[in-house]
Amino acid sequence: MKKNTGKKPQARFQSKESVLFFIFIGIFVLMCVLSPQTFLTWRNLQSMAFQLPELGIFALAMMLVIVSGGMNLSITFTAALASIVGGVVLSTMTAAGMGPTITIVAGLATFVLIGFLCGALNGVIVADIGIAPMLATLGTSTLFEGVCLNITKGGAISGFPDAFLWFGNASVLGIPFPMIVFVAVVVASYFLLERSPFGFKTYMIGCSPTVTEYSGINVKKTLRIVYIISGILCAIAGVLMSSRYNSAKESYGSSYMLQSISAAVLGGTDIAGGYGKVVGTVLAVMIIQVISSGLNIFGINRFITTVVMGAILILVLTINYISSGRKASSK
Repeated sequence: MKKNTGKKPQARFQSKESVLFFIFIGIFVLMCVLSPQTFLTWRNLQSMAFQLPELGIFALAMMLVIVSGGMNLSITFTAALASIVGGVVLSTMTAAGMGPTITIVAGLATFVLIGFLCGALNGVIVADIGIAPMLATLGTSTLFEGVCLNITKGGAISGFPDAFLWFGNASVLGIPFPMIVFVAVVVASYFLLERSPFGFKTYMIGCSPTVTEYSGINVKKTLRIVYIISGILCAIAGVLMSSRYNSAKESYGSSYMLQSISAAVLGGTDIAGGYGKVVGTVLAVMIIQVISSGLNIFGINRFITTVVMGAILILVLTINYISSGRKASSK
């Protein structure tokens, strides 16, 4: 287990989250001042509300694994594979004249099943075989991408029932449905990770898997569940993406890989494992979304946005490393 730094963990988390909150407010106000007639419009705010849930769910899927001391480099291709296989089911049943209700139920079940299987494969490779999480998920990422390309032949899967488009494009009482899904995922993630025995075990494994094993906790079983949940979250993000685009392709959401790691780390999750808070990750996602939307409004090339996200990730990692070094030297 990590040594006590002399501060109560809860106070330290609250401090980080407070700083993130004020950073978000500051960036949001700055964007409003720089472009009030464009940024602070209902159309732009609603557009962000439709886009943010996908990144947010990916970030939570990544954060959960990082807290356990691992890494999941296959999140985007897990979502892509779930979207493509689920899309094949949707388009095939639609072409066969099946009703939209049974078609969508079967399609959604397929999405979740593929996410579960991808997560289970990652979990077995990491927990039971013992391969380093980064290498294991890099390998499965390539595997999932290959399967996607083999199914689509480089094209896109389409022909979904019109009702399926509702999930990624509809609003309920003016609130985008993807945002409602995201809020539900956030609440579920909070209680699962921060208010349950499973979450406590996950934090312990992130601190020290050896000590956790000696404590009588089944580390392998817990890690398998961590990667399965991560895979299911990716499948949910895949549903929103394929519904929003009205198609499924292996390249959809590829930019979310870097952004999800950036959001988790920026949100205060220790890249070495052991702690991280759901609210911190959510605030980081909101910051990234506001920055991305602002850069887009100002007409800055979208590739520059990726550069900015990479710079943010490097900066945060550097600050965390320096901070950890100072804490270690002050003991």
